Amino acid sequence: MDSERLLSRPFVLCFLSNLFQALSFNLFLHFPGFLMNLGAGEVQIGFLGGLTAMAAIAVRPALGRVMDARGRRDVIVWGNVLNTVVMGLYLSVVSIGPWIYVVRILHGVGEAMLFTALFTYAADCVPERRRTEGLMLFGVSGMLPIALSGVLGDVILAHADYDALFFAALVLAAIALVLALPLTEMANVVVGPDEEGARGFRNVLRQTDLLPIWAITTVFAIALAAMFIFIKPYVEKVGIGSVGGFFSAYAGVALVFRVFLGWIPDRVGAKRVLFPALAVQAAGFLLLAFAVDDHQVLLAGAFCGAGHGYVFPLLFGMVVSRARDVDRGSAMAIYTALFDFGVLIGGPLLGAVIDAYGYTRMYQTAAGLIIAGALTFAVTDRARS
Repeated sequence: MDSERLLSRPFVLCFLSNLFQALSFNLFLHFPGFLMNLGAGEVQIGFLGGLTAMAAIAVRPALGRVMDARGRRDVIVWGNVLNTVVMGLYLSVVSIGPWIYVVRILHGVGEAMLFTALFTYAADCVPERRRTEGLMLFGVSGMLPIALSGVLGDVILAHADYDALFFAALVLAAIALVLALPLTEMANVVVGPDEEGARGFRNVLRQTDLLPIWAITTVFAIALAAMFIFIKPYVEKVGIGSVGGFFSAYAGVALVFRVFLGWIPDRVGAKRVLFPALAVQAAGFLLLAFAVDDHQVLLAGAFCGAGHGYVFPLLFGMVVSRARDVDRGSAMAIYTALFDFGVLIGGPLLGAVIDAYGYTRMYQTAAGLIIAGALTFAVTDRARS
């Protein structure tokens, strides 16, 4: 039936726009190397990552209200405009000073607008009976750039400097903007007050059956900082693996799971897949903790990709299923904000662990966080099938 079709025109346009903005965003997997060249240490790198996340968190309540009241398209378009401008501003950063903080804050606002609105728009597009499968497929647009941008960044920096990296990010962001312009508001999005009324950001945040999801998402996001912030300094200081190699293995395995095995959660149940996926993610961190050669770093990337390939869309689908349709904008604003909150907490926290105990203990800590979070979620959400 046409109503069950995943690849509708709005879905494809949203997918492509997210693909190119994510290609731009994931070039910043190499940004810690730029900061190290400017003299920043692990704690300062973590702080600058946290600053971007703080700005993204601060605008989320307003984004939720706007999307519930007026829809998603305007947020997507203006988020792309801001993101494109910010990529250009990075070309003017020459030192660790006030200007880099301004640029990072603006980047956080643009990232929040795009991450929240594009994923909410995708959730509006997919048919309910194929929700998890559709969200996993859309997640390919965010996962594929992790591999491509990691390798692209390696190639650019092997032949040029960080200005070339930032210019490439600018071009990709501009393409994402062009692709977003034809988007139209989905017919099933309630614009303005309805008979029930959207309850607002705070009420959705306190919704009882969403609280366990907020908790496990926060823990998972904190642990992800171990990869997305510290892989670059890890491979440079330990002297094994590469950013491109790790994230190619990571994204390649995640893509296989999402494209070819995305139907499994809708058939067997999301929670039956979630816990093994969390365990595999933790195993990936443990492999990084004890890696001694390039092959073990690649294997760790594959394990982390297998875990993340399922965990993010599974939690995403649970949020969409449990939140009311009229509250979806606020619910997605909260869900995506938790990943920025994880960077805000995880960056400085894990950076401090590195300073005190080294990378082995830091990756052990990340694995322990995921295991503890999974056990807590199993207890607090056990009433849900």
